[in-house]
Amino acid sequence: MSIRVIVAGATGWAGGAVARALVEDNRFTLVGAVGRRHAGADLGRAWGRDANGIPVAGSLVEALATPADVVVDYTHPASVKDHVMTALGAGLHVVVGTSGLNAADYAAIEARALQAGRGVVAAGNFSLTAALAKSFALEAARYLGDVELVDYAAADKVDAPSGTVLELAEALGDVVRGTERPRAMGVPETRGAPIAGVTVHAVRLPGYVLAFEALFGKSDERLVIRHEAGSSAAPYVAGTLLAIERVVRVTGLIRGLDRLLLADR
Repeated sequence: MSIRVIVAGATGWAGGAVARALVEDNRFTLVGAVGRRHAGADLGRAWGRDANGIPVAGSLVEALATPADVVVDYTHPASVKDHVMTALGAGLHVVVGTSGLNAADYAAIEARALQAGRGVVAAGNFSLTAALAKSFALEAARYLGDVELVDYAAADKVDAPSGTVLELAEALGDVVRGTERPRAMGVPETRGAPIAGVTVHAVRLPGYVLAFEALFGKSDERLVIRHEAGSSAAPYVAGTLLAIERVVRVTGLIRGLDRLLLADR
């Protein structure tokens, strides 16, 4: 039996790419879509294609009138937590690809998921190569205590740092204990912001692609682990489909695609 999926953000950049992939994959059945700008339209028409019989709902509550197994959220930082809690309250599993949640949000989501007996897989980045870069950085952190993160994105990205780098910083904070450095003179804010004890710098300028660097330093040597994404949403599709397939076997929260990959090892 295929997994029935509702995609919130199905007419957007990443959510649309995921929803189109679901339509073409017989492991899944796309049963609902949420997109406020195209509410009431046929999803295929909203994509500029032939009608496919899937209506676009204006809210997740409206879409949940159709029986489903999993909700996928690729919407907005201001909406995602409410969507996750609503889906769990309706007895569905959830895959979260939207940035903007913090550690306290994830703690509340995990408690609700355990209470509901449902699973949540959340990742700041569902790219398989980004998951590998995160895994490599965490491995390097076991041996190299000094690390800083640089987060790159275009000027119109609404969250800083990105969910990818926030997730990595918090994971690194559980591994590294960085060296205490002298207090910065001049303008201390130029040294970046501490997240879980890891210094993070967020660059937001026109012309930049999504990328991050984990910079490790040691006397007379350094290691740079860098990940770059292109201009399309294609890199995030395979990881999201993998999460949809696995989340129905999860109870509680798995945060990070790398942890989902490691769960089967």
